[in-house]
Amino acid sequence: MDLKGTPFYLDDEQLNWVEQTLAGLSLEQKAGQLFCVMGGDYSEGELLELVGRFAVGGVLFRPGLSAQLCERFARLDQAAAVVLLKAANLEEGGSGAISDGMFFGWPMMVAATDDINCMEEFAQVCAAQGGSIGINWTFSPVCDLDINCQNPITNVRTCGSDTPRVRDMCETYVQSVQGKGMAACAKHFPGDGVDYRDQHLHPTYNSLSVDAWEDSYGLIYRSLIKAGLLSVMAGHIVQPALEMREDSSLEFSDCLPASLSQNLLTGVLRKRLGFNGLITTDATIMGGFTQAMRREDAIPAAINAGCDMLVFNTNFYEDYGYVLSALHSGILSEMRLDEAVTRILALKAKVALRPAQAEPLPEAASWRKSCAHKAVTLVKDLDSLVPISTQKYQRVRLITIGSDSIDSGSMTEQMEQRLRQAGLKTDRFEIEKEELHGTEQIDRSCLTLYLCNLETASNQTAVRIFWAKKHALDIPRFVHEQDSIFVSFANPYHLQDVPRVRTYINAYSCHRDTVDAVADKLLGHSAFTGVSPVDAYCGLPDTRI
Repeated sequence: MDLKGTPFYLDDEQLNWVEQTLAGLSLEQKAGQLFCVMGGDYSEGELLELVGRFAVGGVLFRPGLSAQLCERFARLDQAAAVVLLKAANLEEGGSGAISDGMFFGWPMMVAATDDINCMEEFAQVCAAQGGSIGINWTFSPVCDLDINCQNPITNVRTCGSDTPRVRDMCETYVQSVQGKGMAACAKHFPGDGVDYRDQHLHPTYNSLSVDAWEDSYGLIYRSLIKAGLLSVMAGHIVQPALEMREDSSLEFSDCLPASLSQNLLTGVLRKRLGFNGLITTDATIMGGFTQAMRREDAIPAAINAGCDMLVFNTNFYEDYGYVLSALHSGILSEMRLDEAVTRILALKAKVALRPAQAEPLPEAASWRKSCAHKAVTLVKDLDSLVPISTQKYQRVRLITIGSDSIDSGSMTEQMEQRLRQAGLKTDRFEIEKEELHGTEQIDRSCLTLYLCNLETASNQTAVRIFWAKKHALDIPRFVHEQDSIFVSFANPYHLQDVPRVRTYINAYSCHRDTVDAVADKLLGHSAFTGVSPVDAYCGLPDTRI
């Protein structure tokens, strides 16, 4: 492999370090380099032994306080047999790495601005705040296409369903974070967002035809590879059409998730797309990996398929033993091991040997605010209710759905304050005080404002609204008699559950700036400029009427 060429472009000093380090590693240490472990799964002493004696290649901690994580990484650096890859999921801002970092917003919020400069600013925040604790490898961008509105895991983590926009936004993200000395890892090859199910729970499918895949996901990956993408995460996602193109003897039932498929990783990603960077699995604790084959077979099969690193373990010592057993039996060759470790060391030479100096970004707060205001999208307003007329309405009733917590405050309370400042009275819906009633009791001077914050999450098979058991008294029932506005601060697809609501707004992320942005637009202080990155109508004709 050419480490002086794309995407590593190592200089002579870096290349010499890779070659000398590889030559100095024992077989057991090379095996250890294949693993990126979840730091929080181990005691301090055990983790120090993993990076020292076992020479694991990378560590990821879940977000914690920056000062504490800096201390933990410093101790690991002292003990490490080889300089470490320090990973984080910088998908939504610095908060993906540090709990005291900024939640900038989900990628779909950034994409809704339709402004590539906002993605550049977002990526800079991710790189600066992650880099402040030494993160040198981010498991982002999510370059999936959110094609299926029922998918419970892609959703606002993506830049939407429009291929050119996703390509351009993700390419900008990759170039920006890598320009700051941090390796990007695009996920989840061959592409999530087609199936309505979650690969965390079982293998899922990208069921596109070869031509449709090439024109969408293939186009995106080719663009990112051309832009110098350093690493790719293989999803536990089956792509039968591509697999059977590579091997016409395969039946549908023979097709494997990409993390285990030589056809997809070596055949498509390496040979057809020309990717020479590092390939890692998605987390091997996920059902999409564990259910595909026996683990004893799956661990070496992932390496043989083309994965250079294995992310997370159900049991590290067991998985490490499976690698050594496969090496001793010949199932996994030392040549393939050396190839994988060489790419790991090349990535380390690129981003870990000389860590980039993190620079403070005083502009981050203003960037987030600007992005939030540009992103808020007026999906439909059939009766021209916005901006809200303070002459028509004397009171606004707020109905909160989902989490009310934002930035150590309350979404509902913040909105109430803004409405009261505009001269409107407010009250909150309380189910225990409500009873079923007819239309004569409706106060026509009262506007109902729904504030919905229901985020997607791993292991959650659907993101839908569950209404009150008591007669569903919180639904927008009398849509022709009482004016209602529905605002979603998370999932952009809630029109499927409130199809007849006549005014609907998407904000894509829930924090103080998005609440303020929505309030400004409701009150007519600024115009709606967001451009929907997805079909917010969910392909349902009744959601438009």
